[in-house]
Amino acid sequence: MAFIVTARKWRPQKYSDVVGQEHITATLKNAIKNNRIAHAYLFTGPRGVGKTTTARIFAKSLNCLNPVDAEPCNECEMCKSILSTQSLDIIEIDGASNRGIDEIRTLRESVKYAPSIGKYKVYIIDEVHMLTKESFNAFLKTLEEPPSHTIFIFATTDVHKVPPTIISRCQRFDFRRIQLDTIKSTLARIAESEKIEIDDKTLTIIAKKADGALRDAESFFDQVVSFCGNTADGEISKIDAATVSQMLNLIDDEMYFRISDAVLIKDFKTVFEVTNIIYENGWDFIDFTAGLIEHFRNIMTVILSGKTDLVETADVYRTRYLNYIDRFSEGDILRLLNFLNKTQQELRYSQNHRLKIEIALSHLIGLEKSSTLSSILSQLESSPGSVPGNLKSNPVQYSNKNIPVAAVKEKVKPDFTSSKASAITNNFQQNIEAAAADFNFDSIIKKWESFAEAVSNEKSLILGPFIKSVKVLNLEGNKLNIASPYEHGKELLNQQNEYITKKAMDFFGKKLIFELTEAGTFEKQPENSGENISEEKPVKPKKENLNDPFENYIINEMGGEEF
Repeated sequence: MAFIVTARKWRPQKYSDVVGQEHITATLKNAIKNNRIAHAYLFTGPRGVGKTTTARIFAKSLNCLNPVDAEPCNECEMCKSILSTQSLDIIEIDGASNRGIDEIRTLRESVKYAPSIGKYKVYIIDEVHMLTKESFNAFLKTLEEPPSHTIFIFATTDVHKVPPTIISRCQRFDFRRIQLDTIKSTLARIAESEKIEIDDKTLTIIAKKADGALRDAESFFDQVVSFCGNTADGEISKIDAATVSQMLNLIDDEMYFRISDAVLIKDFKTVFEVTNIIYENGWDFIDFTAGLIEHFRNIMTVILSGKTDLVETADVYRTRYLNYIDRFSEGDILRLLNFLNKTQQELRYSQNHRLKIEIALSHLIGLEKSSTLSSILSQLESSPGSVPGNLKSNPVQYSNKNIPVAAVKEKVKPDFTSSKASAITNNFQQNIEAAAADFNFDSIIKKWESFAEAVSNEKSLILGPFIKSVKVLNLEGNKLNIASPYEHGKELLNQQNEYITKKAMDFFGKKLIFELTEAGTFEKQPENSGENISEEKPVKPKKENLNDPFENYIINEMGGEEF
């Protein structure tokens, strides 16, 4: 017997065989049971989801001589003639090759004749959007008031190309994209009947490649079976995931897990190993980026929901996704996804995709974890006698976040209604004072030489010599008065303000505002003594508000401003 492709051999012949479109098959069956049959139907949806198949089943059920619960029996004379495409009452027309007005005029004449054997004369027009504008116009009157024995079924993948005047005369049914698990179960049933050994991971690869189209999945299935060949006993060889990935040239999901694991352990070497594998296998870097975005989206779904029901993947990977719970925070995942989305857009305009991906993945792994106010309060509650680690070692994270005072007050206000929360507040105030005690004019003088040397190493051309020539005068709150003989020192300081402010935050643990005096008055400045200067120029008074320690810290210690 000649070979028949899986899509034709396993084409559904009853409503119950159609998968993923239960909302349509149930409606059509009830319409037949209740004798509420319309004169025109429009089936629309993506390719390979069962539009034409459902139209044929509907035509059979309308003309079946022995229907069972509105299902065609597939045994009577009418059903057999339709199955063998020999029925004169079921006419299938290709809209792409019969799109002219002459063909539509011929169709208009033929609808007048009654069916030869069955109850209804059914016209199935596939890809109806290919008809010309003139053809649609010539068809309007016939479509609106056809003979009682005539039914039209239109199928299209581009419903937006069908004129609204045609759509309004039909009952429209939208076919859905078939879910991955549904495709997997269908292929598994076919493989079992065909005595083909295939695992869940391989079925997942084929189903994801099909992208919701069952017909595409069945075509890939045939292709994979042919690629694997037969064993010495004549049986089909076992189909594994590695073979399918090689044949379909798909990126292995293991690559994505290697990247997410590398982000957690800060392993930069993995970047170059993964990109080298992608390059040697000829995989597309744009496809890799899209898959990596989907991978981190799956991680976000598992973290937020605590389960893997919303993740379309093989069962072997579902357990691995669950291992990421409590290892990524919601904020970190959103930052990673936002960065990857920008990288995907930039990659389309890059000439060297491999280099772009290596740089992007290195940045991805280098991103530090972020902390929230809730986590800081939790640390204070668990260790009331110590300053939070992020507050002491990484203050730049807080200086970059312009948190409105009102928002902070609103967020923490409910926490200060109990005696326990009040104790936390007192501890937090004490920790803030302890952290601020280490910051003074003398500490700046001690670290200034190291600060200037670090700036000079990174900005050796212009900014480095300028900082080395600076003379520190005094400190007023968070404003540091300095002097320099450079004539254009103020312009240079303004140009490099963002860099030097961030660098000073790293060294001194507090946001500083640099105030440069005129170059001509450099020699007239008093000696570099914090005590003498403070007597001549009073220190800017700090705003005190003992009722709200968070507001005091944000304004006086972090350089925030009240709106």
